[in-house]
Amino acid sequence: MSIDQTYDICVVGGGPAGLSAAVNAWARRKKVIVLGGRAEGSKVNLSPRVDNYLGFPGINGNDLHQRFNRHVEEFKIPVIKQKVQAISPLEGIFMLQVKDEIYHGRSVILATGVDVQNLLPGEEKYVGRGVSYCATCDGPLFEGKTVTVIDYTGEGIEEARFLAEFCRRVYYLGLSKSTPEFSEGNIEVLTNQKPGEITGDDAVTALKTGDGSLDTDGIFIFRETYPPGELIPGLEVEGGSIKVNHRLETNLPGVYAAGDCTGKPYQVAKAVGEGQSAALNAVNYLDSLSQSSPGRP
Repeated sequence: MSIDQTYDICVVGGGPAGLSAAVNAWARRKKVIVLGGRAEGSKVNLSPRVDNYLGFPGINGNDLHQRFNRHVEEFKIPVIKQKVQAISPLEGIFMLQVKDEIYHGRSVILATGVDVQNLLPGEEKYVGRGVSYCATCDGPLFEGKTVTVIDYTGEGIEEARFLAEFCRRVYYLGLSKSTPEFSEGNIEVLTNQKPGEITGDDAVTALKTGDGSLDTDGIFIFRETYPPGELIPGLEVEGGSIKVNHRLETNLPGVYAAGDCTGKPYQVAKAVGEGQSAALNAVNYLDSLSQSSPGRP
């Protein structure tokens, strides 16, 4: 892996906090990329009027977000509008899985927002024991077995097809607007069903639905955002929010967090400010690494 294939800062999330972090990292001459930049459904986008963002009284939320986007575009900061599925630390470098691509970063800023969807009963208990959020990462573990895809966003359609290549059976439970048609004979679409409790013993064995219960060895869940503690191993979460100090540092060296994912208040001004602070502190972190390793490119 050469250094020109590695970003100084990978920003996860394309809302106000993430875009603010990217702009400030760029201003400090760091190589930065925004991943998971699909924020059209964010709260600021859907707000008809924002009255408390300094300098822009009464601005339409979507107009404000488009200003943020244009700022990032003007600096030619790359934005990958696909969700990050997993982040793995490896020898001082972070690997970020985005569908079939891997991105590398010397530091990470998490700006994933807040998940307004409640976890399913039993979901948290069985994470890593049958519940997964990444088919690419964990799908091969279920070769020859039965799995269930719970799809809130539509992205689970492609993932169900991927799982069907090596799983014996794939149940697809779609909760987005469209009902897909699959040519794969081992995918069964469940219509007019809502997921209920995830049950099992040492590992997942079933998913309760409105019509009863499905026997399944694994459950893959696709939402707009993932529980923050499941995105990167070892990340400390408190009360459903990523725990940070006043420098926006998490408990993991090189990993920062900003915006709604760090907790209340859920306000655009707070998100923008935290994005800036996280970026500047990440820059200081990277500079300190360079100073302690003079030979580092």
